[in-house]
Amino acid sequence: MDSYSFEQIYDLYFKDVYRYLLSLCRNAAEAEEITQETFFQAMKTLPSFRGDCKITVWLCQIARHLYFADQKKQKRRQEILRHVPGLSAAAPASDSRAVPAPYPSPEQLLCNEADAMQIHQLPHQLEEPYKEVFMLRFFGELPFRKIAHIFGKSENRARVTYHWAKLKIISEMEDQNA
Repeated sequence: MDSYSFEQIYDLYFKDVYRYLLSLCRNAAEAEEITQETFFQAMKTLPSFRGDCKITVWLCQIARHLYFADQKKQKRRQEILRHVPGLSAAAPASDSRAVPAPYPSPEQLLCNEADAMQIHQLPHQLEEPYKEVFMLRFFGELPFRKIAHIFGKSENRARVTYHWAKLKIISEMEDQNA
């Protein structure tokens, strides 16, 4: 392990990690982005790599973790964004090979600045602790365990508080867009 520089590791294993991610997400741009993030994370943690497994296994474990973390993040965003009229992320019906995007692209959000502003303003109208729990989870992407620790409550309580905050925001978005 010590005989390779990070640049050599990148050159040797980039294609393997990219192909692995492409097999998971089936989207070249997403696979390339997560591959870059994988090597960034690997560079930060390379000194702690113990060599218990092949470096490709280690890199693919990082890639897999990042991919599934990204999927969770997209799912959380989709739960809210699907309630915004005009931001449907479905693929065109004419292309049966197209994979629907899990949530609208940043370009779609920016095209409708009013909806983007609404998404960022509504949480501020919530009462505490709903406001802070929602902001920590949705925008801060903190796990419920950490949110619970911040508030000195149980993880289940953090989940329930987030759920109620999400329902309040969805209801307000539906009222405003009706």
